[in-house]
Amino acid sequence: MRVLALLVGLLAASCSQAPAEVEARQHPTIVSLNPCSDAILAEVADREQILAISHFSQDPSSSSMELDDARSYPAVSGSAEEVLALSPDLIVADEFVPAATRAAFADLGLRLVQLPIVSSVEQAKQQVLNLARLAGHPERGRALNARIDAALAQARPPLGDPVAAIVWQSGGIVPGRKTLVADMLERTGFAHLSATRGMRQADVLPLEAMLADPPQVIFSAGDPRSNEDRMLSHPALEALDQTSRERFDRSLLWCGGPTIIRAAERLNAVRNSL
Repeated sequence: MRVLALLVGLLAASCSQAPAEVEARQHPTIVSLNPCSDAILAEVADREQILAISHFSQDPSSSSMELDDARSYPAVSGSAEEVLALSPDLIVADEFVPAATRAAFADLGLRLVQLPIVSSVEQAKQQVLNLARLAGHPERGRALNARIDAALAQARPPLGDPVAAIVWQSGGIVPGRKTLVADMLERTGFAHLSATRGMRQADVLPLEAMLADPPQVIFSAGDPRSNEDRMLSHPALEALDQTSRERFDRSLLWCGGPTIIRAAERLNAVRNSL
């Protein structure tokens, strides 16, 4: 009952806003509940449009933004009460918003846009254009995509056989074929070895299998301080003298937008160092 009363109060407050004031806005105010959309909106929306970003972006383990930049914005955990208190014109989130929260937004007439997880560079670029259009700045989306294209062109591999590589995530998980990081590997001169071996998204590659048939490069995308991820830096890996072991920040795995630029730069640097 307390939650219902709060929602009713917030609705009354939002309805008290003069229609002329709403119509005078040239661009919508936005609350972002996803770290991927946080990073993109920071590039394509005016700062004053972004009322809040997700708390994930202010956590070093999950942010896709520079922390100083992320921490300069207000952040929310994603509860309906927090978001409604800000009275945004638009809410941007992922596909995992709880049904009760979606219903609360719908009941109060708030627009919710849910973004799917992108599985390719082209999908990521389309997502940039969509968010820029929603923010009222389509030209900024085109400009960001031009920077993505330039970074990928800079990271384009030379002629020759691709370098066999595996992205090893927390707990030994590997990405599947239809993932953004798989597309990035192929675009930057690497053969996505776990996929060519028939492994699917979130399959686990145990240490024994890695030692028995290692790639040329292991991209470690876990946290070496975590008990779960000690396998990724196991002393037995030292015996793989023909394998290069490289750190790959977990924040580069899933998000498009400006994250693609940083991922391309990292993959290009590793390939050029071999």
